[in-house]
Amino acid sequence: MLRGRSLSVTSLSGFPQWEADKLPVEDLLLFEVSWEVTNKVGGICTVIQTKAKTTADEWGENYFLIGPYFEHNMKTQVEPCEPLNDAVRRAMDAMNKHGCQVRFGRWLIEGSPYVVLFDIGYSAWNLDRWKGDFWEACSVGIPYHDREANDMLIFGSLTAWFLKEVTDHAEGRHVIAHFHEWQAGTGLILSRARKLPIATIFTTHATLLGRYLCAANADFYNHLDKFNIDKEAGERQIYHRYCMERASVHCAHVFTTVSEITAIEAEHMLKRKPDVITPNGLNVKKFSAVHEFQNLHAMYKARIQDFVRGHFYGHLDFDLEKTLFLFIAGRYEFSNKGADIFLESLSRLNFLLRMHKSNVTVVVFFIMPAKTNNFNVETLKGQAVRKQLWDTVHSMKEKFGKKLYDALLRGEIPDMNNILDRDDLTIMKRAIFSTQRQSLPPVTTHNMIDDSTDPILSTIRRLGLFNSRSDRVKIILHPEFLSSTSPLLPMDYEEFVRGCHLGVFPSYYEPWGYTPAECTVMGIPSVTTNLSGFGCFMQEHVADPTAYGIYIVDRRFCSPDDSCNQLTQFLYGFCKQSRRQRIIQRNRTERLSDLLDWRYLGRFYQHARHLTLSRAFPDNFHVEPMSLPTTDGFKYPRPSSVPPSPLGSQASSPQSSDVEDENEDERYDEEEEAERDRLNIKTPFSLSHVPHGKKKLHGEYKN
Repeated sequence: MLRGRSLSVTSLSGFPQWEADKLPVEDLLLFEVSWEVTNKVGGICTVIQTKAKTTADEWGENYFLIGPYFEHNMKTQVEPCEPLNDAVRRAMDAMNKHGCQVRFGRWLIEGSPYVVLFDIGYSAWNLDRWKGDFWEACSVGIPYHDREANDMLIFGSLTAWFLKEVTDHAEGRHVIAHFHEWQAGTGLILSRARKLPIATIFTTHATLLGRYLCAANADFYNHLDKFNIDKEAGERQIYHRYCMERASVHCAHVFTTVSEITAIEAEHMLKRKPDVITPNGLNVKKFSAVHEFQNLHAMYKARIQDFVRGHFYGHLDFDLEKTLFLFIAGRYEFSNKGADIFLESLSRLNFLLRMHKSNVTVVVFFIMPAKTNNFNVETLKGQAVRKQLWDTVHSMKEKFGKKLYDALLRGEIPDMNNILDRDDLTIMKRAIFSTQRQSLPPVTTHNMIDDSTDPILSTIRRLGLFNSRSDRVKIILHPEFLSSTSPLLPMDYEEFVRGCHLGVFPSYYEPWGYTPAECTVMGIPSVTTNLSGFGCFMQEHVADPTAYGIYIVDRRFCSPDDSCNQLTQFLYGFCKQSRRQRIIQRNRTERLSDLLDWRYLGRFYQHARHLTLSRAFPDNFHVEPMSLPTTDGFKYPRPSSVPPSPLGSQASSPQSSDVEDENEDERYDEEEEAERDRLNIKTPFSLSHVPHGKKKLHGEYKN
């Protein structure tokens, strides 16, 4: 009991408000459970890492993360310490006495949250018994050969055991347990089966079956209500995993997902409509100087230009100052991530740029990890040639400088014939010959193990995008994540993104989409789709996303060919922008970062916790039935006015990036526009109540 208090909730702007606008966290314990706590596997780790500071600021010493123990992660990411909370300490002691290994410490990330880590291998001897317990709880059997599902069962059993011990020693405190994805769901199922007095939240970041179906090129969104779910899961030999996920969804007091598009998917795949949409955010750090991010763009662009000089040596017949850098990054899911439609649109873009005799060149990077055995020798040679040429020029520059200096001291205008002697000319001629090559620049930086069957390389061969001199679109496949220690392209991912001009992520299956969100907070325009959570979020919150550098491709209500044409037009329009127009657009893009800040989006998680407490402990927490917002009843404020898009003032044909429109200064006032955006892009909690609109029908889309 919470010291005899019963808390009532009222509504403001569609959101519930507790007394003092916050939960009584001193009387609560919050546990967040995920397989990706201190264990980077996918995007969920980014969600938890970036959200940790906001949550820790709110909950303080009563916030804990639960995950698996891996020795290398523990040594590099966690500072061991003793738990100060008595309930947690006694729960750990009880489990360690019964043959488990439970570690505790602070995760060395922003916010420094407490982590409780379970050693899965140390408790594997209990697997058969726990399989029996799980069968009795929900009648789901796990095959012996599915090692991942077995590990998840061990992890879930340890989680449920730990939560029971905590509640036994909680001394009146209520416990909230938030589980992420099916990997953590077994702990939720067992906790509910054992009737533990905890409030539970389950968040799915992507449905298991949805990811499989989209990867198989199924017409997923047009047939959501027609799939035979059991049959599809069975054919893919994931029926037991699907049952674990679905059981987790239905056992939770509150079910959440990360976007409206995933909510529609979950309703059909998992047979439950989410109670709350919890969009993913980032920790947004503003520079003290407003345009510092523009300076970073220029600095890192220069480093990418150095790499391109080496990669295209011998074929560097294009102006790097009129070259645009585009990229796509993420897991190597050829169709899910939209690499198929991107390559097709690049072929069409190449045709348009050649037909219009554009002086703009587009270099496109594919940053997608694949199986390789080493760096490409030709790629390494290119960087060596560039460095050798730079060293040669640098030494000759010092020699010329000394001769010039001596001549000027004597009061003479130097004779260029004396400045350059025969040896100097020989060195320069040898340097020129060293930059000649007989082959085309490679399209990949590494030797691919499955070169003949690789989807990207196979498509490049079909389209004929081989980096020839006549091509205005050049392609570089970098099948490895970026690192500052790489001998080839020594840049971290964040540095690389800041140096590019446009991120392109035309995903078919993307429940949220951190890659375009990361571009946005760094002030880099991006392409996304209306099948990604991020794209839907921006369409809902910004009246003209294109004006702010968010290009949204329609992949839901268009044919693949029409979507490809739309993407091509976006890319072609971007290529026609002048340098000034791109600067204006980057300024606008960076101002959208406030929408993606956890200080803003964390309110959705607060609401989910309010709601789960009211359902789990109705005698202590009460929510007025009429005040609860629905997932489609609340909307962020749209900007009341949006400045004209840079695209609106373009010439009808490609123009030089150093051409300036004299009238642009009159139309564009940076400070005035920024102030208007600061007023438009703000939290909705000071606004009046947003009325509920009519419920959207399945397949209905609002432009």
